[in-house]
Amino acid sequence: MGRGRGSKSGRRGPARSRRLPGLTGTVRVYDARAEVETAEGVYRLGARSMREAMPGDRVYVSLHRGRGGQRRAVVEHVIDRAVAAIVGVFEPAGPLGAVRPLDARIKQDFFVLPSDDSPARLGVEPGDIVSARIVEYPSRTESGVVTLERRIGDANEPSLGIECIMARYGLADGYPQAAIDEAETLRVDVDEALKDPLRRDIRDRFLLTIDPVDARDFDDAISVARTVRGGWMLGVHIADVSHYVAWESAVDLEARRRSTSVYLADRVLPMLPERLCNDLCSLRPQEDRLAFTVDIELDAQGRVHAYEAYPSLIRSRVRMDYGAADALLAGACEPQGAEKGTVGRSDNSDTAVDVMREDARKAQGADEGAVRHVSDTGGAVGAPEENRHADEATLRRAAEAAHTARQCGVDLVQFLKNADALASARREIRRKRGSIDFETPEVHVLLDDTGLPVDIVTRERSAATSLVEEAMLLANECVAEFLSDRDLTAAYRVHEEPSPDTLAVAAKTLVELGAIDGGLAVGIMAGEPRAMAAAVADAHGTPYAPLVNALLLRAQQRAVYRSENGGHYALGARAYCHFTSPIRRYPDLIVHRVLKVALAKRELGKRQAAQRVPQLIGTGAQSLVQICPQLCRQASALERDADTAASASQKVKVAQYFAGRMGERYAGSISWISDMGAFVRLDGTGAEGLVRMASLGNEWWDYDDIRLRLVGESTGTVIELGQRVVVEVAGVNVLRGHLDLKLIHVEGGVR
Repeated sequence: MGRGRGSKSGRRGPARSRRLPGLTGTVRVYDARAEVETAEGVYRLGARSMREAMPGDRVYVSLHRGRGGQRRAVVEHVIDRAVAAIVGVFEPAGPLGAVRPLDARIKQDFFVLPSDDSPARLGVEPGDIVSARIVEYPSRTESGVVTLERRIGDANEPSLGIECIMARYGLADGYPQAAIDEAETLRVDVDEALKDPLRRDIRDRFLLTIDPVDARDFDDAISVARTVRGGWMLGVHIADVSHYVAWESAVDLEARRRSTSVYLADRVLPMLPERLCNDLCSLRPQEDRLAFTVDIELDAQGRVHAYEAYPSLIRSRVRMDYGAADALLAGACEPQGAEKGTVGRSDNSDTAVDVMREDARKAQGADEGAVRHVSDTGGAVGAPEENRHADEATLRRAAEAAHTARQCGVDLVQFLKNADALASARREIRRKRGSIDFETPEVHVLLDDTGLPVDIVTRERSAATSLVEEAMLLANECVAEFLSDRDLTAAYRVHEEPSPDTLAVAAKTLVELGAIDGGLAVGIMAGEPRAMAAAVADAHGTPYAPLVNALLLRAQQRAVYRSENGGHYALGARAYCHFTSPIRRYPDLIVHRVLKVALAKRELGKRQAAQRVPQLIGTGAQSLVQICPQLCRQASALERDADTAASASQKVKVAQYFAGRMGERYAGSISWISDMGAFVRLDGTGAEGLVRMASLGNEWWDYDDIRLRLVGESTGTVIELGQRVVVEVAGVNVLRGHLDLKLIHVEGGVR
């Protein structure tokens, strides 16, 4: 360990650890940490504890209790390998070839043997990016061996970073011709659809869609009205994908293989062919569309009185965007400024675990959302010329939507206010039951027509996205309750309680930092969701907010799909599923199919219901009932990959954006501390970079993993979470999506 190139642990003297019984689990590697997920909980893996394991591997670990009683894991051996291929940079290494993985989570280099002619056969040159298949995995004594399968390109191609991410996660751009051909034969047949005794014609009802301004598909619509008792009648109408996609059809098998749409920074990789997602299943205004409706009656406090689900025939009357809806809710008479616009929403509302990061992704790249324009120096600025034009366009769209609604005899402003009041009531109900809503910044890079980044914006919630979010969340809960009460096999969304160990560490750190008091800490360590929700609420608007949200979020387990109901801890929901987006999530399509069969049995009897089973859920060994657990496991894994790929693609474009800003200085805050150094979130853009240990100066730095801070042994300088800093762009690695920063000024002294 050299001066300025490493850290010392905050402990003094040799560490004592007590070995505990071993467990099996799955390795998860993130930017600054590695973990193993086991049936008993999630445990940290030190850098040397990974050994030969790679991300996603199933491993056997031993547990050791260290300082403060915290349990850490050490990989003893790998049970199953998850990584079969890597993407990396090819370089000569004497008689061998070497492939250095671009995925920073993979620490091992791999070699190409002299007898392997794949580099010459593929025309690979030094520095080229290649896809390589692993022939021999690395061990504790031997390096890994690969053979090259594809030359991806050279490092100067603008889209190479995204292509590498796609290759890394096995993502395909394009759709198989057989599925495309099958989709092209489909059409909307209203007369035929209405022959189904379950389907109701509700085209006379006023309903609308609210989506991002640049959305191309609209798969959910809402209708809402006040009742005579002061409550609400809410209708949630979802595109009826299951009407078109038969079990084990070509489209179904491809959608099953993909499991989810993937939203990369420069493109969307859809789960369904364009004929379905952008046409037949898009609830475009003034067009007849087949849907699945959930009508929900609520009292004046927002409590559910009754609900009913059924296939429907609808006609959306107005196509709204979030910015226009917010403008109408705010009065629609004044421009909303640079901070108004569309805001990310999450119709799955896995607010504690998935951070609203995957359920509203219909626009290109990431969650739709209102953006706050920022200057190149990282500070918030007034509305630029193009944003003023956007505001005028937003107001014009709002006025046009209101006019269209008036022609239907509907006051659109009052409609939105009713929905907004309902959303407020539902948020209060969720708050009382302990639902946790984490606040997390969402970075989104804006690209020009060539795919080059031109700006970085942050996304925030607004009234418009909240009212849609609450409607979708409620529909999901009602459908899950219906299925669970009948013990039906389906794709439930399950979120389990966090492990006591991870909660204890988070609570202790927050107390040490002064972010929470002892009373809240006790509740958090006991796993009380209300205590966590209170901590997040108390921190809102304070300098502690990022710390509280980050630490408690990291303590959560990830929500997964399961074939039986297990409840949703973070939402405080007895049952939860994804119903509201079958256009881009296969589990939602599963739920639609199971719900249709259940409704047919209830309304038409077992004999007629049985006639629908082959098309909806299949029969025999490959029926949904038989393979649902497998489909749920696959969906959970592919969702994780899709989220990771989407995040990585944004980081690639962030690095590309700052590649032309070397030496520029920005203000920001310390967002995380690890033994790698200090992560800094830049003001305005929300982009995050790393100040590495090696750049901190000529002294030893003690890394305190409890208080999450670095302390200079000679100067006593403290670098800790939330601290204000000024940094300089010191380097970028576009292909890896890394942004390296140099610390110029830290709160409390100049570096």
